[in-house]
Amino acid sequence: MMGKKRLGFAMTGSFCTWSSVIPQMEKLTEFYEIYPIFSPISYCSDNRFGKAADWIERVEEICGRKIWHTIEEVEPIGPKNLLDLLLIAPCTGNTLGKLANGINDTPVTMAAKSSLRNGNPLILAVSTNDALGGSAQNIGRLMNVKQVYFVPMAQDDPKNKPTSAVAFFDLIAPTLLSAASGEQIQPVWRQRL
Repeated sequence: MMGKKRLGFAMTGSFCTWSSVIPQMEKLTEFYEIYPIFSPISYCSDNRFGKAADWIERVEEICGRKIWHTIEEVEPIGPKNLLDLLLIAPCTGNTLGKLANGINDTPVTMAAKSSLRNGNPLILAVSTNDALGGSAQNIGRLMNVKQVYFVPMAQDDPKNKPTSAVAFFDLIAPTLLSAASGEQIQPVWRQRL
């Protein structure tokens, strides 16, 4: 029997979604060896959704390893081909903009660049208030990049937040399987079917 695939699980802001993302991480440990990666703000932000130290403790317990949170820690992903897939969940508008424009100044964007360098799938689970505004062009650009896949997403509150979209985090697992086979699940839904 083959060993588990190595999944980089990178987390960026959008802290309001973390309570939905973390249970998906837990489920994935059955099928993947998970390497957690945090953006700088994710590693230090105490906010109304929780304290950084509590999130760090929980994620490290789930994954059984320390979180990579510096560029130096993730840099070997490229030359040593440490991951089979990389998931960014949640993926904020800020991170989308950096990825779409080749900006590589955080552990998450460095991990993405390194993973793509090796031809490994990069899977994005979008969560941003401006997906249908300022981030729309970045989403469109990334949808046309080889080896970049999206967890299906839809508007989360069309009436009160008309430009906001959030991935269906419960579809992370099937999206990972499809991406590993080079296939994209329909990425944009008007609403949950």
